[in-house]
Amino acid sequence: MRAPTREQVVAKLPALAALAQRAVAAGEVPGVAIAVVLGDETLFVEGFGLRQTGRPEPVGPDTVFQVASLSKAVTATVVAALVGAGLVDWDARVADLDPAFRLSEPYPTAAVTVRDFLNHRSGLPGSAGDDLEDLGFNRDAILPQLRLVRPSSSFRAGYAYSNFGFTEGAIAAARPTGKPWEIVAREHLFDPLGMNATSMVHRDFLARPDRAALHVRVADAWVARLTRDPDAQAPAGGVSSSARDLARWLRLVVNAGQFEGRQRIPSAALAEMHKPLMARGPNPVTGGASFYGLGWNVEYGRHGTVWGHAGAFSVGAQTLVAIHPGAKLGLVVLTNGFPSGVPEGLADSFADLVFDGQVSRSWLQEWGAAYGGLFAPSLAAAKAANAAPADATGSLPLAAYMGRYANAYAGEAVVAAVDGALTLTLGPQPGRTYPLRHVDRDRFASFPDAEMPDRPSAIRFAIGRGGQADAVTVDALDSNGLGTLARVPD
Repeated sequence: MRAPTREQVVAKLPALAALAQRAVAAGEVPGVAIAVVLGDETLFVEGFGLRQTGRPEPVGPDTVFQVASLSKAVTATVVAALVGAGLVDWDARVADLDPAFRLSEPYPTAAVTVRDFLNHRSGLPGSAGDDLEDLGFNRDAILPQLRLVRPSSSFRAGYAYSNFGFTEGAIAAARPTGKPWEIVAREHLFDPLGMNATSMVHRDFLARPDRAALHVRVADAWVARLTRDPDAQAPAGGVSSSARDLARWLRLVVNAGQFEGRQRIPSAALAEMHKPLMARGPNPVTGGASFYGLGWNVEYGRHGTVWGHAGAFSVGAQTLVAIHPGAKLGLVVLTNGFPSGVPEGLADSFADLVFDGQVSRSWLQEWGAAYGGLFAPSLAAAKAANAAPADATGSLPLAAYMGRYANAYAGEAVVAAVDGALTLTLGPQPGRTYPLRHVDRDRFASFPDAEMPDRPSAIRFAIGRGGQADAVTVDALDSNGLGTLARVPD
């Protein structure tokens, strides 16, 4: 496929801007910022819509967004910089870099590498550690607990998208520097490229006056009601940045490590990121064959090879980076709402415009439908499963459930009675307290999932011989069989 000229790309930018304006006007997303680069040049950077609904401040090129899992592609670039500087190798063993780290089995613990973790092939299940983050545990508390999580596949035999596996790989890669990951990212990527609005520390995002709030749909309207502190998994999901800053990063990547006439990262180190190592199956909307490299998706579709990564917080962010390496063309789309089809819809529409001259399908609508149906069935199932049945029976006296419970993974939980109803307190001291709603006999429901605040989780008590609960299972902690906590004797 012939690469488009600069003039051909520039000619399609007004159509891209019009698509973004229409998406905002139609209420498909509160705000969006877009950057387009070609080679080592930023051709377009613009914002549309509002930083927060109900307020007048507009989104602009310098509005800072939380980019969620688009962070993984940024992190891989930081690790490539470390590799290029000779500080670490993609195939360095984590056991040598971080000797205290453990997986559940001896061989993977000894053999797992930075490459394995950044490719999601360590065997860790995708949800490992996410549940502890929801409860407020920090990174130093979560990473050691991964040793308790049973693998979801044999080592290097299966792909499982793991935020905390990815985080461990990046943290281990940075250890030879003797500095914290967040400083390493700044010194090896953000500062050299002049990305002054970019950070992997949440408090830096909060300190930005020009920042986008997170939005979710409530009664078919966008509402900024939730926040997300991703510091625990900063390498996997903690970047905050602007379209203008990310355009500088895109120029580095599409130009094989060159930026403003200087080779900042050796091209060979960067090239490793885009080798297709694990199959992900076809793209659910485009049908293109999709693989995972190191922090990047590698897709083969209607316009040839595309390197990319999406990001999403279900509490209100959705982002995308897409690079057409043969054309040295890159696009980043940042939005402050979830769910929507805007990032992927704009990217696919723009690719059609540039390579084919016209948009071939209703990409915004198709991607909107795909994301709209992503959580709806499971949310409906969870609500149905935790609804009281018609023949529900009453609970035992509340004292039968009250007490302290614990396991090695989640630590201690306390079940107490407040104003005639049970509460469950979990997480690092002093813990987070969740009201329990009675469902049927010894089954209750609560909402301890910070990423899915509307999804009820079953809380099930096991009653012992003396009529007192001797264990409690929290479904939100049980995706890997680690959600049962035993009663701690008084």
